[in-house]
Amino acid sequence: MGEADRYQEYRIKKHRFTLGQPDNALMWLFALNVIFFLVLLVIRTAVSVNTNSSAAFYSEVLNWFQLPAGTAKLIQRPWTILTYMFSDTAPVGNIIPFHIISNMLWLWAFGSVLLALTGNSKLIPVYLYGGFAGALFFIVTGNLVPSAGVADMWLLGANPSVMAVALAATMISPGYRFFSHLNGGIPLWVLTVVYVGIDLFAVSRLPIAYPLAHIGGALAGFLFVMLLRKRIDTSAWINSLYRWAINLFNPDKSNKNNSVKEKVFYNAGNRSPYHKTSNVTQQRVDEILDKISQKGYSYLTKEEKEILKKASEE
Repeated sequence: MGEADRYQEYRIKKHRFTLGQPDNALMWLFALNVIFFLVLLVIRTAVSVNTNSSAAFYSEVLNWFQLPAGTAKLIQRPWTILTYMFSDTAPVGNIIPFHIISNMLWLWAFGSVLLALTGNSKLIPVYLYGGFAGALFFIVTGNLVPSAGVADMWLLGANPSVMAVALAATMISPGYRFFSHLNGGIPLWVLTVVYVGIDLFAVSRLPIAYPLAHIGGALAGFLFVMLLRKRIDTSAWINSLYRWAINLFNPDKSNKNNSVKEKVFYNAGNRSPYHKTSNVTQQRVDEILDKISQKGYSYLTKEEKEILKKASEE
């Protein structure tokens, strides 16, 4: 394992996902998917009790959450472009929700890697871009293929979004290994190949719009990282919009901007004036790891190498 992979693995281990972490993007994605699932489950149970059948739930209620391929229905329910990627439910006659359990496990596997490698600001945009790209591919293909039966086609679940997260994480660090204590571990790219194969096989018997929707999500993750390598951060506007919305409810929030040097390398705290001590912060480590990913370990300065050494020891 090279120096870059070693320090990337250090970052992942140091920031492994747990439900207790505050402001964790992966936690929010989990929460949204679980909340939507539970809401649909409660509604399904209520409908089944009142009608002695869950058929009304699938024909009348679920249509307000899942994405229709038909443009006429889509115009009436445009919010489904967003809600479908957070909604899931067990199929008719199936009690155990295998689909959402599978999606959440894969989201944890790839999302924890992407979160650790790129920080907290990239995961949700990648997830959303994957969902939007999947919706676009699904709608366009459904309307261009006459035999698809567009009026009866609906898209539901996080698969396109998880595909985007998987491809983005793999492009950034394909050599990262899971279960490294077992014969060297399993490379991330191998896990991705397995996941993509399982995912596409599951929808292989459905109309072509479904597998293409999943492929569209994967393409979104691929393009996101390609643009990021060219220093085009397509997540910036989403994060700016989020901060703007949050600040609407906090008008007293200070907009004072400290210098980069003060913010990431020094921490004066309550120490006496003119006494500054170098402090290894996670943001500083992240910047150095990004430099390794873009240029290589040999381009680091002596000071940057010492910071990484200190961080790994801590």
